Amino acid sequence: MTSTLHSAGESPAEVPEFPMARDARCPFDPPPGLYAQREQGPLTRVRLWDGSTPWLITGHAEQRAVLADPRVSADLSHPGYPATVPLPPGGVKRSFIGMDDPEHARLRRMVTAPFAIKRIEAMRPAVQKIVDDLIDTMLAGPNPTNLVEAFALPVPSLVISELLGVPYDDHQFFQDTSKTVINRTATADQRQAGHQALHAYLDDLVGEKLANPGDDLLSGLAERIKAGELTRQEAARMGSLMLLAGHETTANMIALGTLTLLEHPDQLALLRDSDDPKLVAATVEELLRYLNIVHNGRLRVATEDIDVAGQTVRAGEGLIMVNEMGNRDPEVFTDPDRVDIRRDARRHVAFGFGVHQCLGQPLARMELQVVYGTLYRRIPTLKLATDLDQVPFKFDGMVYGVHELPVAW
Repeated sequence: MTSTLHSAGESPAEVPEFPMARDARCPFDPPPGLYAQREQGPLTRVRLWDGSTPWLITGHAEQRAVLADPRVSADLSHPGYPATVPLPPGGVKRSFIGMDDPEHARLRRMVTAPFAIKRIEAMRPAVQKIVDDLIDTMLAGPNPTNLVEAFALPVPSLVISELLGVPYDDHQFFQDTSKTVINRTATADQRQAGHQALHAYLDDLVGEKLANPGDDLLSGLAERIKAGELTRQEAARMGSLMLLAGHETTANMIALGTLTLLEHPDQLALLRDSDDPKLVAATVEELLRYLNIVHNGRLRVATEDIDVAGQTVRAGEGLIMVNEMGNRDPEVFTDPDRVDIRRDARRHVAFGFGVHQCLGQPLARMELQVVYGTLYRRIPTLKLATDLDQVPFKFDGMVYGVHELPVAW
């Protein structure tokens, strides 16, 4: 569906709805409508559910420039912020990713140290054991099996639970609740209820850490509360954000990345038959570039007039950076619609750019390196146990992936 936009000084133009639907026949590619928008230029208009018409940015260079510009805001309460789904009455309680500096920087600094590269690398042997143990269990279980439930979801859930200090026995609760929060077809009330349930759960855990601290991230936040640097509500929101983001995104990358490799056997063979850790790392970066599971783009609003691709974006106008198109920009990546694990894909924007780039990217990279470097060697005959068109993709999610992945060996 389209509507007609009449802007001052502009001729009427067809404005497509956003988010756009993917083509089920090409489930690894961005929606065809995004390619059509890119043909018109790196900056075009789209229409959201509420009738607003923010700017859509498809170019890699333009996305990085906007994401690094201090004149744009990530504050979802700011007038003009392009919310891609209805917000509950009264808005939502913001975590630090929905704030601007200096408040964003103040809160983010409190959780930066646990995600430092050296600390994450120290976790690699423990993550390797988790991966190997899950593969052992999978091999001893039914064949075929659902890789999502048997492997892709447990790996990051176990890791983030250990890092945060969350009991893994509660994984069914936080996995099910997260599914509602990131479901684009859920109502605002349903998403709000999910957020509230996660927040209440983390608030209880923070309370436990205040009484009996351990060696985990939530206990570190509890110490900040005791020092008067953080409120308990802020700590619970931060914990809720990291728990949700820490397992949902990586779980979807494990499953979707595996499916991509199974559908590109030449690339899978290159990876499986190599003992070069640099190729494993390159595979992770290429699959992050090629797949880009953030489904609704990165959302901002201009706080001042800015120039983007020769066009003036006025203060109060929304901006949507569709990373899947930035990662398929032919000016940056040769033959961008092709998977090539030997390419240098490190300039991708899957983790965003600028001060709000993903805090957990060192952890995600390490987990994916362990998974991609282990799973296909340990199970060299791994194959899809159904036809591709029978795989249930998450076309309804804000995070893209598959609901199930039947595999055999």
